[in-house]
Amino acid sequence: MRYALISILAVSATLNASTDAPRRLTLKEAEQIALQAHPQIRAARSNAEAAAEIPTEYRSAYYPSVSANVTGGGAMENSRIAAGGLNNPVVYDRFATGVNVSQMITDFGRTSNLVESARLRAKEQNSTLNATRAQVLVQVDRTYYAVRRAQSVLEVAQKTVAARQLVADQVKALAESKLKSSVDVSFANVNLSEAKLLLVSAQNQLKASLADLSTSLGYSSEQQFELVDEELPGQLPSTSNELIKAAEDARPEIAALRLEESAAQRYAKAERALSYPTVSTLFTAGYIPGGQSPLSDRWVAAGINLNIPVFNGKLYSARYKEAQYRTEAAAQKLKDLENQVARDVRVAYLNAVTAYDRIDLTRQLLDQARLANDLAKSRYELGLGSIVELSQAQLNQTSAEIAGVSARYEYQLQRSILDFQVGAK
Repeated sequence: MRYALISILAVSATLNASTDAPRRLTLKEAEQIALQAHPQIRAARSNAEAAAEIPTEYRSAYYPSVSANVTGGGAMENSRIAAGGLNNPVVYDRFATGVNVSQMITDFGRTSNLVESARLRAKEQNSTLNATRAQVLVQVDRTYYAVRRAQSVLEVAQKTVAARQLVADQVKALAESKLKSSVDVSFANVNLSEAKLLLVSAQNQLKASLADLSTSLGYSSEQQFELVDEELPGQLPSTSNELIKAAEDARPEIAALRLEESAAQRYAKAERALSYPTVSTLFTAGYIPGGQSPLSDRWVAAGINLNIPVFNGKLYSARYKEAQYRTEAAAQKLKDLENQVARDVRVAYLNAVTAYDRIDLTRQLLDQARLANDLAKSRYELGLGSIVELSQAQLNQTSAEIAGVSARYEYQLQRSILDFQVGAK
């Protein structure tokens, strides 16, 4: 019975371990998860779908409007409506059914301009959706590389603790043999404590980075991932001029503002058309199954109506001017964004170049730090160097190792940011 219970507990522990095992995840897989699940993308997609319905709303003015009516009424004998209007219609007892049809003939371009403006704004929302996707992807890349950096720093911290623990044990043994002083033991223990502090900080940073990654993927709770290293991107172009030109054509934010400007122009034309006449036709027909004798049991009527705006307190002219000013504002926003994009591409390019150069420089730094640490350790063991010299050499090597792993992921992140600025995301 005891052995059976132990077996059950072992199987349960294995199942729990397999359930809690981190999920293996590549950068491409992370980006696909975010594209499907991130709330910002879903919201932007819904806005785009909503905007796509607006042209149909405006286009409905081209089609007839048909309504059916059923009306019943009672009135006093020989009564009329005498107040509240200039007409004095007779009111009869009746019960009637009828159909009313109205059809616009022309409004001199207002509806067509409204439809085109709405169509352009729907395309603008699609560009906004693409911009949201790009922003989510660059955030995924940022948090992904942050997790990989934190994992690498954690590995460095673990190796540092192990190495300094070994040195501390050796110094303690030498001190017990009266070959080293208690001061050396104190310095070695201080170095070990610093390494343990680095380890704790690295563990906390990894947890925070995993939380950020989970959020950027659209999860509400923290997920555990085993991330896969990505290959370093290729060589950068010699200048940023071609990248700036590519950004002007590819950035969805620029495309969105261009569409916004065009939509504002068409809307201004639609507002201008408010001052033009509108022509429409009217048709009505019905049947009166029950009513007073002066009423015929059927009616049919048709007409045409010309509506000419004469005076409305300058409402239409003010609306037209407002639309013109908004068009000019959209044009200036577009110009300002183009300037900002050019600047952002230049800055991202310079940051990527610097990050790429740092990879080789940190590699050289690490080689020199390792050599200096080996020499300091040998000098200390031979009694030619002090514990201070060895401590400084260990600190330099740890800093160089952290700088080395940071440089790799910083370059990958800067390339991702550059791709975002260029519009390649």
